[in-house]
Amino acid sequence: MNSISSWVMAVAGICVLGVLVELVLPNGQTKKYIKGIFAFIVVLVIISPLPSILNKEFSIDDIFEEDAIIIQEDFIYQVNKNRLETLENMVVTDLEEQGIKGVSIIINANIFTNQMKIDTVFVDLSHVVINENMEHIDINELVANSILKYISINKSQIVFN
Repeated sequence: MNSISSWVMAVAGICVLGVLVELVLPNGQTKKYIKGIFAFIVVLVIISPLPSILNKEFSIDDIFEEDAIIIQEDFIYQVNKNRLETLENMVVTDLEEQGIKGVSIIINANIFTNQMKIDTVFVDLSHVVINENMEHIDINELVANSILKYISINKSQIVFN
């Protein structure tokens, strides 16, 4: 009889807590979400004695296991793809600010893993336009330094075309 009384107290306690929260919260979207959460908790509390009635082992912690987390590969792919595009744009913008226009940067990396690892950076200098005051510069060195400013790789991983 002790387990039934504790179950009734748990249901009553969560209902009272839900009513108090509903009275305190202002009207709006937040109130709807919190009411939904409390409704879910009330359902869990109400059905919690069912496994013991059916002679099954059950724990709410089983619902939230760490193994239940599924990595969404499409999301990782898109995030890493956006990171690569941002890095490429940052390098090109940096070079344009230094007076070098028309540089094409392509970063080669494995974007299907959580920890994206950059393999090589391909640089196309075939359409480069340099300001007149930068006539006698080592364009490869300038581009490599700009790349290394934003991407942590070895200088040997930069390939110029």
